[in-house]
Amino acid sequence: MTTVLTPASPLTAADRCDRCGAQAYLRVVLASGGELLFCAHHGRKFEPELKKIAVEIQDESGRLATTTASATEDER
Repeated sequence: MTTVLTPASPLTAADRCDRCGAQAYLRVVLASGGELLFCAHHGRKFEPELKKIAVEIQDESGRLATTTASATEDER
């Protein structure tokens, strides 16, 4: 049996952390076929355990630094 992973779509503001409800920046695809979504904080907190059970981790937390830098430039 062959498993094909399709490219994950980008996370949006509608995607919420399964732990706290904040905006999700990490999608964890599980071997069972399910997925978990986490904010950057909980993604970092649970990273060691998630790496053990994940088939794929989509990490878009880098967008936070870009957003913060853009907001700072706009204030000038």
